Amino acid sequence: MCSTCGCGHGEVRIDGVPVSEGQGDPHWHQHEDGTWHSHAHVHEHTHTHTHGGEAHSHAHPHAHDHPHEHGHGHAHGHAHSHGDHEHPHSQTHSHDHTHPHAPLGAVHAPDVSAARVIEIERDLLERNDAVARQNRQQFADRGLFALNLVSSPGSGKTTLLVRTIEALRKEVSCAVIEGDQQTENDADRIRATGAPAVQINTGKGCHLDARMVAQALPKLPKLEDALLFIENVGNLVCPAAFDLGEAHKVAILSVTEGADKPLKYPDMFRAADVLLINKMDLLPHVDFDVEQAVAYARRIQPTLTVMKVSATTGEGMNDWLAWLKRGVEAARHARLNDVQALRQKVAALEAQLQAR
Repeated sequence: MCSTCGCGHGEVRIDGVPVSEGQGDPHWHQHEDGTWHSHAHVHEHTHTHTHGGEAHSHAHPHAHDHPHEHGHGHAHGHAHSHGDHEHPHSQTHSHDHTHPHAPLGAVHAPDVSAARVIEIERDLLERNDAVARQNRQQFADRGLFALNLVSSPGSGKTTLLVRTIEALRKEVSCAVIEGDQQTENDADRIRATGAPAVQINTGKGCHLDARMVAQALPKLPKLEDALLFIENVGNLVCPAAFDLGEAHKVAILSVTEGADKPLKYPDMFRAADVLLINKMDLLPHVDFDVEQAVAYARRIQPTLTVMKVSATTGEGMNDWLAWLKRGVEAARHARLNDVQALRQKVAALEAQLQAR
């Protein structure tokens, strides 16, 4: 149980597989038209059972996603004795079962003090932030411009992502980590564009956390100098508290919602660097004051970058795409600078060793 938001934990699935099963990386390949596809590999595990002196082998096929390099060892050999015969099995699988969301059901018990609740919440967020820092370093090492897209349900995030990927396809490589409580519908929509996507289903959870992103990242192809979109679960409360390692949180507010959303959900708009006012094509048909919404948002976050867009008509998309391309270029330059700085350090150390 998450003490910050009260959501359940332990039901997280990545591309339909429970995270506790520790599936390996998928085998991605890119076609000439730039589209990506992954394939699962089936491996057979043979178990030998001895019955009254006779050995019987049984092959069990298991579907695993693996990258091009395969180096997973599985040893089987712990024994179970049943009467007069013995079944030797052994499994030496190493899995890390720690989660940023520890079982915190006791937090809601009436005999737990407010101070203890705060202590648990602080520990939860500190563990999340530690993983987020590791994610951020991975993104930097690969020159990924990572964005955390946050909004209420129905704001048009996925439609906007599809249009964005289609518009950038020939210029920028894109990948998506999708977050929803259930279904792979949004990931399927992204994959239809040819971009690789991994679906995280949070079960009862109402937001993504850094560990979920860390577990999903190896299931994407090893892109460099690219855009990584993380589409969070539709929710304007809990995602505000969880750093995923992104460069920016991008809040999306559609004109079909209330203009006072920034005042109702200040933590989210305070955490965001960018505000997209979406579905501008519907503005003539709804009662939504764009300037008032912007004023409310900047009351909460004065430095907010605001863009008004319509994924349907293309209004404002050029500004959004230009902003994205600048971010990708900045991430690429930062990666190259880091590589150059590392090479200079190595050269300096080599020179010192030679001088001795």
